Amino acid sequence: MSSEKQTIHDFDLNIIYDFFSNSERQGPGSPEETLKALSFINGLTEKSKIADIGCGTGGQTMVLGQNTPCEIIGIDVWADFINQFNQNAKNKNLQDRVNGIVGNMENLPFREEELDLIWSEGSIYHIGFERGLNEWKKFLKQGGYIAVTENTWFTEERPAEIQDFWQQAYPEIDTIPNKIAQMQKAGYLPVATYVLPETIWTDYYAWQAMRREAFLKKYNGNKAIEEFVAGQKYEAELYYKYKEYYGYAFYIGKRIK
Repeated sequence: MSSEKQTIHDFDLNIIYDFFSNSERQGPGSPEETLKALSFINGLTEKSKIADIGCGTGGQTMVLGQNTPCEIIGIDVWADFINQFNQNAKNKNLQDRVNGIVGNMENLPFREEELDLIWSEGSIYHIGFERGLNEWKKFLKQGGYIAVTENTWFTEERPAEIQDFWQQAYPEIDTIPNKIAQMQKAGYLPVATYVLPETIWTDYYAWQAMRREAFLKKYNGNKAIEEFVAGQKYEAELYYKYKEYYGYAFYIGKRIK
């Protein structure tokens, strides 16, 4: 790798998707945390409609499907993820209510005020927290909810090494009060915000460590793969070194204007 560390965004999408294709989730999270966030959402019925934006293969979407009576649409830009998503829904006998489609979060295929709930775990950063909150709001009914996870600073100050890494990887990373203020400014009533446990990261990075070994064997001698794997390893090392300074938080809001 070069002296300036590369982030996941610097690599070919095919590499990224191949690396994560056989995982239940494509980022930190757990069924328990999905259910905890869902507990703050009121009024969902069999007539309600949920969109899971940046759904990946649908680990969290299946949890939503098993614990709500709603119609759920999962959207992801990668067709292979959506194929696996729909197979997962079929395996869980959810295919009548839970369906995945290929689409782009920058150009969502919904009508204005069509949705009762927008869900996005570990994905809104692709478009940016503020932009996602503002651009997706029109698809929510008045009183509809949005629930997203976002990488967040836990302290006002942090060591330069981790500050510089995340400033390059995701310049919108910010503190919890600032994120809540952005949500309120976008026209939502902040309903709940809480920090996700360290275990979602340690479990995620443990899976990555096993996957990295197999991935390097699969693409033996491929320099781009080696750099990608090294970048993932470096990110994990930074987390273990600086985990008291940052992590994921769930932000749940209700559209009020």
